[in-house]
Amino acid sequence: MNLSCAGCAANVENALRRIEGVAGVRVNFADASAVVEYDAGVVSPEQLRQAVRSAGYDLIVEQTGRTDVEDSSADYKNKLQTVFASVLSVLIVIFAMTPHLMHLKWAGWLMAALAAPVVFVCGGRFFAGAWRLARHWAMNMDTLVALSAGTAYVFSLFSLLVPQFWTSRGLPVNMWFETAAVIVTFILIGRLLEDRAKRKTTSAIRQLIGLQPNTATVILTDGQTEEILIDKIKIGDCVLVRSGEKIPVDGVISEGRSAIDESMITGESLPVDKGAGDKVFAGTVNQDGSFRFVAEKVGSETVLSQIIRMVRYAQNSKPPLQRLADRLVAVFVPVVIVIACVSAVLWLCYDNVNPVVHALLAFVTVLIVACPCALGLATPTAVMVGVGRGAASGILFKGMDSLENLRNINTLVIDKTGTLTEGKPTVTDSISGKEGDLPHHCDILYSMEKHSTHPLSKALTDSLAGAKLLDNIEVEAVAGAGIKACCDGKQYFAGNSLLFPALDEASEEWKTAREAEGKTVVIFGEGEKVLKLFALADSIKSISKQAVKQIVANGIEVIMASGDNPQTSAMIAKAAGIEHFSAEMLPEDKMLLIRKKQQEGKKVAMVGDGVNDSAALAAADVSIAMGSGSDIAIETADLTIVSGDLRKISDAIRLSRATVRTIRQNLFWAFIYNVLALPIAAGALYPVCGFLLDPMIAGAAMALSSFSVVTNSLRLRTIKI
Repeated sequence: MNLSCAGCAANVENALRRIEGVAGVRVNFADASAVVEYDAGVVSPEQLRQAVRSAGYDLIVEQTGRTDVEDSSADYKNKLQTVFASVLSVLIVIFAMTPHLMHLKWAGWLMAALAAPVVFVCGGRFFAGAWRLARHWAMNMDTLVALSAGTAYVFSLFSLLVPQFWTSRGLPVNMWFETAAVIVTFILIGRLLEDRAKRKTTSAIRQLIGLQPNTATVILTDGQTEEILIDKIKIGDCVLVRSGEKIPVDGVISEGRSAIDESMITGESLPVDKGAGDKVFAGTVNQDGSFRFVAEKVGSETVLSQIIRMVRYAQNSKPPLQRLADRLVAVFVPVVIVIACVSAVLWLCYDNVNPVVHALLAFVTVLIVACPCALGLATPTAVMVGVGRGAASGILFKGMDSLENLRNINTLVIDKTGTLTEGKPTVTDSISGKEGDLPHHCDILYSMEKHSTHPLSKALTDSLAGAKLLDNIEVEAVAGAGIKACCDGKQYFAGNSLLFPALDEASEEWKTAREAEGKTVVIFGEGEKVLKLFALADSIKSISKQAVKQIVANGIEVIMASGDNPQTSAMIAKAAGIEHFSAEMLPEDKMLLIRKKQQEGKKVAMVGDGVNDSAALAAADVSIAMGSGSDIAIETADLTIVSGDLRKISDAIRLSRATVRTIRQNLFWAFIYNVLALPIAAGALYPVCGFLLDPMIAGAAMALSSFSVVTNSLRLRTIKI
């Protein structure tokens, strides 16, 4: 989209919102993009494009596949025009400011000739944009520039052609060719610097897009290899990855072993050693050795594509402060034109010295100095840099709301298994129940656990070597307790003591002893009969204690909420340095705990897996999913820590606070700039000290204001996380 200021973004948003079937629109001036939520059965992308074109702009509908984020030819043209305008403007200023040159008879004609290509060729885009919008009864920054530069040039040309109009009235002949040229030049320079800075704000997206290779080596059925475009890879294809190559799509290693650099996705610098059965992800780099893998996710379904989609969505989201700024920008240009006209009229009515010249000066200066670009760039540039900085470190924000809300969190509820612990428990002990167990019972338990997604299930199935998977079994989850199944007309249960409230004495003693050791006990039985008991242990992550310490240092209360028994929960909480914990919690209990804390006035974040803790995550002010690769709950959580490293929660909090602080700084300076600049440009200081702001200085100040806002946002790239 050819957006030149924040007013353009507002115009495009309004044009799209008026279309039937459009549910939501977010236009980002900083990267000239739009995210549109619409009903495909009511409106098509082509209709969206036509609506944008009817408003005087253009829309390129993004297609599936790799996306170019820069137009090098347009960038080169802009640079060329800026250099050309600068050279001519310098020559004009030399003639206008050198006494023995400016009084030459042909000086005015030369300045007019030099200024014309600057104003109407290099600055032609402003006049074209203003005219295009005027036909649709709309205005933007192009309107202000075209009016101011055009007025200065036409007034000067009139004075050059008909000087007697002024001399006959006893007034001096004023010509502002240098003003018209320098205004356009400063704005072109400002745009060039602004565009260059804005491109840095999108560096995260460009880097993510650049991770995916163009081609991949596929192994054919006859064993031969063929290099194909990644768009041609299908699920189930066998792909060969050599040393130093990027992995093209998501899949599972079938043969070979290697160390893989996943830093671009997880933010973790150390390579991960992987072999047969391990998952690999698109965009990661094979550091040594070669391996084959089977493609599981391709195209837009890969983790890398999900991350790119999530980062783009977050970068286009808007906080409440920006929505307020957008409403101001929408009416800003017409209000500025009114102020400029009123200023000119007041000068004409009340100035007894040189009313016409002062009126035109005020008119031109007000139009130039009041550009709303800084106001429009204040939030999106900071959001884009902040979200991009997070993505580079494996911290994915779903939107600006989560980025903004995270800074206010004062209570963090953490799930135990897979979050504080490794999430890879193993069976350490087992004992048969009073009723005993038969060989076919192993097949039943194995089949039950195979149907479960709980972290303990894999440990149990791994311990049942040689067991068979049964077909005639129906399995159902029992929330917070375990699973139940029906096989050959009999009911079987596997889970915690909630499923077996009345254990026999021997089983109870064994269970109590194992739990005292910090282990989790799973009971398997038929009806109320206990067939077997298993003790499982899950080790705490080495970084959990350090992570909790960092979170507490941010003034946040940490609470561990676990469905495990009190003894195991107490041991894990103590090892992690957590003072407050709750054990034997059902999913609804975790939700009630969060509700209780919220009623106490706390801002609560919940850390979980995004599936089993869905109710608690939904209740929290900020939901955080932990994990890696395809297991992360990208689509459901407000915030995803890709690597599963708890320490990154502290990093995310620091980033959240720094981003919101930058947004406020940007908005403050953008508002203050316009509040102070408008009256000065109108001539408010003239009665006091005789000062009138030169339009050339106004143009430089306007360009500098936008550039300073973007530069301030770019400081977020250096924040230590």
